[in-house]
Amino acid sequence: MIKWIFILLIIAAIASLLGFRGVAGAAATGAKLLIFVVLIVLLLALIFGGIVVA
Repeated sequence: MIKWIFILLIIAAIASLLGFRGVAGAAATGAKLLIFVVLIVLLLALIFGGIVVA
């Protein structure tokens, strides 16, 4: 999922440089959404013991 975040951020940056504001905004919004999903999954895994931090 982290790979998709980087891909969307690169698409947003390139689209922004080329002047495609709609595409850039959509890609950035998708990246933000995925970042929050990853953070929530990580937090739940830490709370419920899915990841052991030594």
